[in-house]
Amino acid sequence: MSIKVFSGNRMIDTVKGEVIKKNVSILVENETIIAIDSPEKISKHQAFTNSEKINLSGTILPGLVDSHVHLIGFGDGTPGDVLVKTDDNLLAINGAQNAIKHLNSGVTTLRDLGAKNMSGYMIKEASKRNIIQTPDLIISGRPITIIGGHLNWFGEVATGVKECVASVRRLIRDGSDMIKITATGGSTGTSNTRVPSFNYDEMKAIVDEAHKFGIHTAAHCVNTEGIRIAVDAGVDTIVHGRFVNISGVLEFDEKLADKMVENNIFINATLHQGRDRIWQLQAKDESSLSDLEKNEIEAFNIQWEEAAKIWEKVLNKGIQLVAGSDASWQHYKLGGTSFQDEIHAHVSIGMTPMQAIQSGTIYSAQSCWVEDQVGSLEVGKIANIISVEGEPEKNISDLRNIKSIIHRGRVHKLFD
Repeated sequence: MSIKVFSGNRMIDTVKGEVIKKNVSILVENETIIAIDSPEKISKHQAFTNSEKINLSGTILPGLVDSHVHLIGFGDGTPGDVLVKTDDNLLAINGAQNAIKHLNSGVTTLRDLGAKNMSGYMIKEASKRNIIQTPDLIISGRPITIIGGHLNWFGEVATGVKECVASVRRLIRDGSDMIKITATGGSTGTSNTRVPSFNYDEMKAIVDEAHKFGIHTAAHCVNTEGIRIAVDAGVDTIVHGRFVNISGVLEFDEKLADKMVENNIFINATLHQGRDRIWQLQAKDESSLSDLEKNEIEAFNIQWEEAAKIWEKVLNKGIQLVAGSDASWQHYKLGGTSFQDEIHAHVSIGMTPMQAIQSGTIYSAQSCWVEDQVGSLEVGKIANIISVEGEPEKNISDLRNIKSIIHRGRVHKLFD
């Protein structure tokens, strides 16, 4: 039995959205938090005597929860249509390395929303066997898609209600913890971003079958009709959540938003996915930028301003955004501060720093159906703990200043 006491002088309560500005100690038995209290009271606990005492500098908060990654991606600009041609074994090895990088950045739980064939399951199996140490993994496996639809080359294509039901059962057999659905087209060349992919009866069949087996769903949606069908079918999280009408114009849908609030449906907005590419270009010497790259920056800035107006309406309506990076997709690499950058982007569209922290902890955990285990520091939950230098509830950039990472009660990293 391993008993540890982690102590510090300030801690964020992500449930209440408050900072505890006094000395606090967290008593951990093996992987589980068994008490949180003042150092004086913890010292009187029967388990304290034989415990290992560890001081955590800075602000203590729960380990981060990235609700949307693609572990097998390279993040070097390789498009999905090319990525899929890579050997599955290489993809799994790359994915394992990405998972390790994300843990090293303070992400202690992640949800992988789509991998080719069996590669995602193999990464989780390697972690389960302690071949690699990764964050806690929630794996969708192959996304369910239509013929020619977004991510169709990942291997789970379905047409009609019967095939949709069979796909869910097949994914559960293979080891899926949840179901990812591509409800609209996306970056896949053969897909169509203007219209929904699945019909309502197909989407409803997927969601109902997943819920029957006690697992949740997330649907990639980059147009309003796709969102509508997913919401009507009972999908749990909308990914991207672009309110784009049939003409390709951003147009907020008040009634649809009301229904999302009523049904407690989350949006994983993936705000930083495109912005990261622009940051990379802006870091270059301006004289070295091609005309194409300059146009890319200009076009993104216009789109960002237009999208920000819609996100303001989403937040005002009361729809809960959850943080999910969508790395390593296209130019967006996993690890480093990639997930903190996604949380930072939430502040850029109007969230307070505390709300953004909650979006990457407790609310992201709720979206992943693991809030009973992670996302906050509470008795009975898994001891996934980080600390950062500074006061991130005031300055969200401080969330990048990782000082310590505790994963399942084990000290993963203590930084000087």
